[in-house]
Amino acid sequence: MPVEDEDQPLWKSDNLKRALHAAGVALWSWTVESDAFAMDEQGFELWGLPQSGNVTFEDLSSRIHPADRDRVRAAFTATRAIVGAYEIDFRILIGEEIRWISARGLGNDEGLHKGKMSGVFLDVTGRKQAEEGNELLAGEMSHRVKNLLAIAAGLTAITSRSSTTVQEMAKELTARLTALGRAHDLVRPLPGHQGRAALLGDIIAVLLAPYDDSGAFGGRIRVAVPRMGVGEQSATSMALIIHELATNSLKYGALSVGPGLLDISGTSTQGEVSIVWTERGGPSVEPPADEGYGSRLLHRSVTGQLGGTIHTDWSPDGIVITLSLNPNNLAE
Repeated sequence: MPVEDEDQPLWKSDNLKRALHAAGVALWSWTVESDAFAMDEQGFELWGLPQSGNVTFEDLSSRIHPADRDRVRAAFTATRAIVGAYEIDFRILIGEEIRWISARGLGNDEGLHKGKMSGVFLDVTGRKQAEEGNELLAGEMSHRVKNLLAIAAGLTAITSRSSTTVQEMAKELTARLTALGRAHDLVRPLPGHQGRAALLGDIIAVLLAPYDDSGAFGGRIRVAVPRMGVGEQSATSMALIIHELATNSLKYGALSVGPGLLDISGTSTQGEVSIVWTERGGPSVEPPADEGYGSRLLHRSVTGQLGGTIHTDWSPDGIVITLSLNPNNLAE
């Protein structure tokens, strides 16, 4: 039986409807002159609208994300001039939920029939979230690589100040880079890792050891935090936070110069764990004009897994950063 045969079961109306529904495809038509929109049942469900025989582009526009609204209107208007297939991706708001929709059709007069343009809507939220996740991961990896290069340069400068011979410098620098590798394991989640909780002070000590000039925190770095366990999941977030703060200090703050001092203190109550990162003796620092990737990474780590807040005091004597963390989150 030829596929063009109208008796072919594939082209039966009910079968086509079932196939479209299974594929998550919503049908639409747009009357260009009157601006009227028509959609099938799946279209109304996708847009979160009650079914109606009188839907306009403006009704749909009220659901389009404000940042995309003008772009979508311009794109739909421009489809008349597009030769061949087109695809427009945009966000809509259903209450507080954000969905990504892909509108597809044929442009130019090829897609126009009796004054109407037709096409389909597809829910591409999952694909967009995956793309955003990949972009976030790529940005984070790029940021970490740049930080590691900056750290290597900073550790070389630190080691040169405390070494008298090339051999001594090579030995000390190798030891610091090895310690940095151990610290990096705390920042990098390990697949299938089944470790137990670590002590907060131990995590900080391991991460800051590569930056110590005289060994064993001989005066330059002081750590006095509550003796408490940090859960396996939160240990990675906590390590990333300390790692980021130390990197910034090495590049711009107290750890970038010989006389610089770093003090990490903490208190713990039933409802809050407070950690104060205080730098003294370093170069003058000022708030950045724009929030960089590192700052966004810090805020995401503190407010996400650890359920806390971060406050930065750009003191003339040196930066002071206060982390207020949820003890229940910290123990997870």
